Amino acid sequence: MIAGPGWRTPIGSRRRARHTGHRPHDGTEEFSLKPTRVWSPYLLIAPAVAIFAFVVLIPMLANTLLSFTSWSGTDTLRFAGLENFFRAFRDDIYLRAYLNTFAYIGLTLIVEVLVGLLLAGLVTMAGRKTGFYRVAFFVPVTLPMIAIAVLWGFVYSDDIGLINSALRAIGLNELARVWLGDPATALIAVSIVSGWIYAGFYMAIFYAALQRIPQNLVDAARLDGAGQWRIFFSVKVPIIRPIIEIAVLLCVTGGFQSFDLFYVMTNGGPDHATEIITTYLVQVVFVYRDLGYGAALSTIMTVVLIALGLFMVKMRAKSGGERIEY
Repeated sequence: MIAGPGWRTPIGSRRRARHTGHRPHDGTEEFSLKPTRVWSPYLLIAPAVAIFAFVVLIPMLANTLLSFTSWSGTDTLRFAGLENFFRAFRDDIYLRAYLNTFAYIGLTLIVEVLVGLLLAGLVTMAGRKTGFYRVAFFVPVTLPMIAIAVLWGFVYSDDIGLINSALRAIGLNELARVWLGDPATALIAVSIVSGWIYAGFYMAIFYAALQRIPQNLVDAARLDGAGQWRIFFSVKVPIIRPIIEIAVLLCVTGGFQSFDLFYVMTNGGPDHATEIITTYLVQVVFVYRDLGYGAALSTIMTVVLIALGLFMVKMRAKSGGERIEY
């Protein structure tokens, strides 16, 4: 069937309308994705902004206002001014919790990010068994955190623990100890568990980034006589540097949010050796029932996190981390 002129009239009218600025006179309307009102984009994002304000902004504002008060949750709310903040800087346990948190972050940068990067390199060299190793390394991320904490509590046990039993079996009785009960080893022991969990998570991130590297770069390095690990550290790692910087940012912010692993395994002990900011906050609010002071502590932590995040983003922007050039 041959199409008559009527088939082409609407299209032709719309083309003329685009060039002349006039609407077609054939009764058809030109379809456009451009908003017809200035406030249309704001209406589209309004639901998301409302949810964000309800879930994040309003609680943050309420917490900030509460930090200027003295309240246990049952007595009369009393305005305290800046006393809670001055008290925080005189609180030795709170200051030690910051030191422990930063020490924990430093350890997790090694056992999570660095180990995850090395695992990603191993997986890329695994050949046909790549899928198996990716699943095996990622499985700990999918397990419940409480179950992992209880499991590793048995591993670190003094009497029936796997580590002490192995040390005694090979005649190294003097090295056996209560790993979670010794202030010198408790924080390291918890950090190792954290690395066992999240190294697979960072491995997945780095593996995905490594897969984007053009094969011709790897082939060129191989022609120059470079081995697999030399190619990995000298060619692949510099290319995925922006991804590594993102992983470091995730690890640092995640270190401030850690709680369940410490709460189940050590609960801040022994002698506050594993006391981090979140465990101390829970103790202040739910054990001591000092809500005003707890709100002040969380406000300080929020300010520190925002400042640290902005600093890291700024440093990443200065280093040209927004681009990946091949």
